[in-house]
Amino acid sequence: MGAIDRDGYRFETEYSVIHQDGALHVYKDGDFIKEITFSFPGEKPSREQIEKLVDEFFEE
Repeated sequence: MGAIDRDGYRFETEYSVIHQDGALHVYKDGDFIKEITFSFPGEKPSREQIEKLVDEFFEE
Protein backbone atom coordinates (compact mmCIF):
# COMPACT_ATOMS: atom_id res chain seq x y z
CA MET A 1 0.00 0.00 0.00
CA GLY A 2 1.58 3.23 -1.10
CA ALA A 3 1.50 6.70 0.38
CA ILE A 4 -1.42 9.04 -0.24
CA ASP A 5 -0.74 12.68 -1.11
CA ARG A 6 -3.61 15.10 -0.58
CA ASP A 7 -3.78 18.89 -0.15
CA GLY A 8 -0.08 19.21 0.70
CA TYR A 9 -0.14 16.34 3.21
CA ARG A 10 1.40 12.91 2.85
CA PHE A 11 -0.13 9.87 4.57
CA GLU A 12 2.08 6.81 4.99
CA THR A 13 0.67 3.53 6.29
CA GLU A 14 2.41 0.85 8.29
CA TYR A 15 0.75 -2.15 9.88
CA SER A 16 1.30 -5.46 11.64
CA VAL A 17 -0.65 -8.51 10.51
CA ILE A 18 0.29 -10.36 13.71
CA HIS A 19 -1.14 -7.64 15.97
CA GLN A 20 -3.92 -6.59 13.56
CA ASP A 21 -3.14 -2.91 14.08
CA GLY A 22 -1.54 -0.12 12.16
CA ALA A 23 -0.71 3.55 12.01
CA LEU A 24 -1.21 6.27 9.47
CA HIS A 25 1.66 8.77 9.68
CA VAL A 26 0.78 12.28 8.55
CA TYR A 27 3.44 14.63 7.15
CA LYS A 28 3.26 18.23 5.91
CA ASP A 29 6.20 19.58 3.91
CA GLY A 30 8.27 16.62 5.12
CA ASP A 31 7.56 17.32 8.80
CA PHE A 32 5.79 14.73 10.93
CA ILE A 33 2.40 16.08 12.08
CA LYS A 34 0.43 13.23 13.63
CA GLU A 35 0.05 9.47 14.01
CA ILE A 36 -3.42 7.99 13.59
CA THR A 37 -3.69 4.44 14.96
CA PHE A 38 -6.25 1.88 13.84
CA SER A 39 -7.05 -1.83 13.88
CA PHE A 40 -8.18 -4.03 11.00
CA PRO A 41 -9.35 -7.57 10.24
CA GLY A 42 -7.63 -9.89 7.77
CA GLU A 43 -4.21 -9.73 6.19
CA LYS A 44 -4.02 -5.98 5.63
CA PRO A 45 -6.11 -2.83 6.04
CA SER A 46 -8.39 -2.09 3.12
CA ARG A 47 -7.80 0.88 0.84
CA GLU A 48 -11.29 2.08 1.79
CA GLN A 49 -10.42 2.06 5.50
CA ILE A 50 -7.28 4.12 4.87
CA GLU A 51 -9.18 6.57 2.64
CA LYS A 52 -11.79 6.99 5.39
CA LEU A 53 -9.07 7.79 7.95
CA VAL A 54 -7.63 10.41 5.58
CA ASP A 55 -11.10 11.92 5.06
CA GLU A 56 -11.66 12.05 8.84
CA PHE A 57 -8.32 13.83 9.28
CA PHE A 58 -9.53 16.66 7.06
CA GLU A 59 -12.90 16.81 8.85
CA GLU A 60 -11.21 17.59 12.21
